[in-house]
Amino acid sequence: MDLPATDQIAGILLAAGRGRRFDPSGKQSKLLQLLPSGETVLAAAAKHLSAVLPVTVVCRTDAPPLTAQLAEELVGCTLLECADADDGMATTLVFGLQQTATAVGWVIALADMPFVQVSTIMALKAALDQGADIAVPVCNQRRGNPVAFSHRHLSHLLALRGDQGARGLLERFPVVEVAVDDPGVLQDIDTVADIPQS
Repeated sequence: MDLPATDQIAGILLAAGRGRRFDPSGKQSKLLQLLPSGETVLAAAAKHLSAVLPVTVVCRTDAPPLTAQLAEELVGCTLLECADADDGMATTLVFGLQQTATAVGWVIALADMPFVQVSTIMALKAALDQGADIAVPVCNQRRGNPVAFSHRHLSHLLALRGDQGARGLLERFPVVEVAVDDPGVLQDIDTVADIPQS
């Protein structure tokens, strides 16, 4: 049985991937790389999300340097360590949702997308407030991230498996497209070349 939705809209920041395309050896976390602003990739993503919503960050249990950096940088965010992160993105998403299951909705963001503007997150929250069950940002006619879900989709979200995240739900259910002037919704950090130089 679903828990009743009693809380506000929550932000979930997924930060548990290994980032093998960035560094196949696994020695360097892309999330701890510095941007021209002087912030890490992760801190910038968390700052923008937490400017609008209470944020839960889901990271790996086997990434102590990342966890230590998070604790130092992300004041006000709740940190969760997911022991089964290698099972795929859906596992870390479900883990975060289980800890925030009484929220009325969620804006689900990726920690390797630090350029998403605060205004975009506000627009997604507003779409949920206005009754959308799923809302996605659209820039230059392309859908991007983060994606917002109302509590109505909690059971569908908790049933996700594998590494596809919630993409399948966007194909099965009506989606409100939120037009934004924000190329950050399409820009992630996958390789060293993706990090802007100052």
